[in-house]
Amino acid sequence: MRLGTFEWMKSVNRSIIINKIRTNAPISRAQIAKETKITPPTVSSNVKELIALGIVEETDYGTSSGGRKPKMLMLTDNKYFVVGVDAGSQNIQASLSNLNGEILYRSHCSLKGVNTNELFIEALTTSINTISSFLKTNQDILGIGIAMHGVVNPLEGEAIFAPNLGLTNISIKERLSEHFQIPIYVENDARAMAMGEVWFDKTNAPLSLVTLNIGRGVGAGIIVDGKLFYGKDYLAGEIGHMTIDMNGDICDCGNRGCLQTLTSGKIIVSKAKARIPSIHFERFNDQITGDTVFQLACSGNEEAIKIFHEIGHAIGIGLINLIHLFNPERIVLGGRVMDASQYLLPIVKQIIQEKGLTGKAKNSHVEISRWGHDATLKGAIAIVLSHVFDDVAEDELTYE
Repeated sequence: MRLGTFEWMKSVNRSIIINKIRTNAPISRAQIAKETKITPPTVSSNVKELIALGIVEETDYGTSSGGRKPKMLMLTDNKYFVVGVDAGSQNIQASLSNLNGEILYRSHCSLKGVNTNELFIEALTTSINTISSFLKTNQDILGIGIAMHGVVNPLEGEAIFAPNLGLTNISIKERLSEHFQIPIYVENDARAMAMGEVWFDKTNAPLSLVTLNIGRGVGAGIIVDGKLFYGKDYLAGEIGHMTIDMNGDICDCGNRGCLQTLTSGKIIVSKAKARIPSIHFERFNDQITGDTVFQLACSGNEEAIKIFHEIGHAIGIGLINLIHLFNPERIVLGGRVMDASQYLLPIVKQIIQEKGLTGKAKNSHVEISRWGHDATLKGAIAIVLSHVFDDVAEDELTYE
């Protein structure tokens, strides 16, 4: 399947039909026609072509309402695939998934020692080659989605600033296109995470949503009216650099008191080193990491628990600002720091209750990502699938 097939799929009717199958499978042709208001002959002709392409398949017969049992439709599981890549600050995680977003294979690549754009592109290329080697041919891959930390220009497929790697102006799409004859999409990791939360929510996808990806840094993905919000220069969502304490610690960006100086994994380790005697870390081979601090908290260490409560307080302050600014239907929290959600989430909700302007603001819906450590990978997959299945050609995309 190649670009010509993508464009064939991007008519309004075909896009509606395939997304109805995606979100409601198994579903009959009659149900599709009834729920979409598209005429039965149009549904049948489009479904016939989708089956011929191997995108849709017929499954077990449905329930009869008096006549013949209808044939049910669903996306084909193992005909076409998507490569999703989570390009973090220390590692690259790559995955191969089917059209339903189910991750079938994974690969891992360390970014240790990667300090130039060229080395980063080589690491990406190696990761994608490794994961695509599970297939006989790249013809089966619909696209490659790369979720990249930092400031990303998705229109050009460029990482403008990757602060945790100290790299700028990485022409990811251009360079990878030289190697792979497959559509490539590049997106900020937090925005990709937001897209994944909406795309794979088949029952109650919100029109407005904010995701926070909290790890070594802090980023937000913002959905407004069902679409990603970017801002004029793709900076929307850089909540990690929202000033919370004007006299606070200096952030990696050079400013003082940014939210990520109060909430990231780095600050958890810093607080633990300053306040918890090293003897408590002997059973972890003296390794003081966010994970070992969390394990101490789980074993009842009061100082470790207190540290996570302080982190939760800071996250709550950041979220109440977002609530008053965007008033989203839902807020989803993810990233490695949220492994300690049992200590963080109650404090986050308490702060929102205390500081919300209205009763509804105080009761804003906050949850942990259902995808855990795969939230960004699922987002990278969703970015590809949204381009393949939605009625939007790349040259028609707007970022505002």
